[in-house]
Amino acid sequence: MSSSDRRRALGAIAALGAFALGGCGFQLRRPQKPSFERIALVGFKPKSTVGAALRRALAPDVRIVDVPAAAQVILEITEDKREKSVVASTSAAQVREFEIRVRLHFSARTPDGRELIAPTELLREEDLSYSESAALAKQFEEADLYRDMENDIVIQVMRRLAAIRL
Repeated sequence: MSSSDRRRALGAIAALGAFALGGCGFQLRRPQKPSFERIALVGFKPKSTVGAALRRALAPDVRIVDVPAAAQVILEITEDKREKSVVASTSAAQVREFEIRVRLHFSARTPDGRELIAPTELLREEDLSYSESAALAKQFEEADLYRDMENDIVIQVMRRLAAIRL
């Protein structure tokens, strides 16, 4: 059997598997819809990337209002920050590894003060190797890691918001 015949056979098996999963009712997990229609986001910095990602995630199902009194749920952010620390360095004081973190402290309540989500901290950490010879590539890798960690935090916040029952 030649390699092209093997590729065709594997492609046919993969397609058959996809059809079988679709036929049995299998679906990827979809995000739950929140039980509220209006939310106020309080405490985000104007250029917060977590805030922007959360607004995008909420947009299809929930209207974001500026006045907390007009909201059904108030999501209050007390800390939204990126951190970076040196984990390993050489004897010549050259950095070899960083640890980067994204930290979010938040709580949710109703306009009348009923607590829906107790003050919570979400923290994501990643290690990032570093090399002076690949500094630009490492900058891009760091930006990608931060974006992935922030998206993960947004997904976790969305799950907590979806669990709220008014």
